[in-house]
Amino acid sequence: MSAVQICRWHTFPTAAELQAAAVQTILESASRAIAARGRFDIVFAGGTTLPAIYEQLRDAESEWQHWHIWYGDERCLPPDDSARNSLMASQALLDHVPIPHEQIHPIPAELGASDGAAAYSAELTGVGTFDLVLLGMGEDGHTASLFPGYTWDHHPPAPAIPVKYAPKPPPERISLSASRLSDARQVIFLITGEGKRHAVQQWREDSNLPVKAITPSAGVDVFLEAAASPSI
Repeated sequence: MSAVQICRWHTFPTAAELQAAAVQTILESASRAIAARGRFDIVFAGGTTLPAIYEQLRDAESEWQHWHIWYGDERCLPPDDSARNSLMASQALLDHVPIPHEQIHPIPAELGASDGAAAYSAELTGVGTFDLVLLGMGEDGHTASLFPGYTWDHHPPAPAIPVKYAPKPPPERISLSASRLSDARQVIFLITGEGKRHAVQQWREDSNLPVKAITPSAGVDVFLEAAASPSI
């Protein structure tokens, strides 16, 4: 029997207020994790909502030397391609804060979906529960590179899975599996824009969308811009 997702919905009047709340939540999560375990394992997301949040983190005070950066998904493109999540995160945040290079773990998607997923799964061996997973949501209800109508976990289970027929370009991607994304102390979805209203409505009506497959035991927090709420 699959786990039931517990959702806590937080609606913000504007994207700017959502971003500010996200920044504060990330920093508080980092502080708790470092105090408790001496490290902060965070999973970064791509998409349109996250870059502004990463940019705002640049000027924040944190024990950056204890941060460990992972990625929820990546497009199978060269490392210097502008569509890579890792390049976006580097330009927005990672090039500006003193996180040790060896603690930043981009997905080697330039190897191709199968080889890159195998390599990232190996890199995640021995890495325990993530402290914080950041996720977005597409207009079709996808999250990371887990799309409707496709497999969200592989058997036997693996932390990272190849995605070879994504319905939006590029077709080849690598994504953490729904199970690995759910192995987290805290998961936050960050959703902005009117174009997300229909997917949010489907989510609330319990449709079988990829976002529903993320089921950490502590539940998920959904930071929702008011414009994306179906109640408007």
